[in-house]
Amino acid sequence: MPTFKALLSVIIVAAILLVQGGPLAYGECQTGCNNLTVACYSRAGLVFGTVVAEPAAPAAALVCNKALSTCSSVCAKETLSAPTQ
Repeated sequence: MPTFKALLSVIIVAAILLVQGGPLAYGECQTGCNNLTVACYSRAGLVFGTVVAEPAAPAAALVCNKALSTCSSVCAKETLSAPTQ
């Protein structure tokens, strides 16, 4: 079974390769990041949007949040700076 980190890397690379760039691509990429985060929370037995992000939060939630942050940053960098067609 692939690790979450490996799965995240594959999804980010696939998203970058599939999008053309611009605001629509950015939104599509962000949707993918959010779906990944919901799946991450679900796998940890949590519900996305119900855990307060603070040091006392479950470790799994903090990992999922970090992955969302990374994914969202990559979306912004790769889609908003990409040429549009």
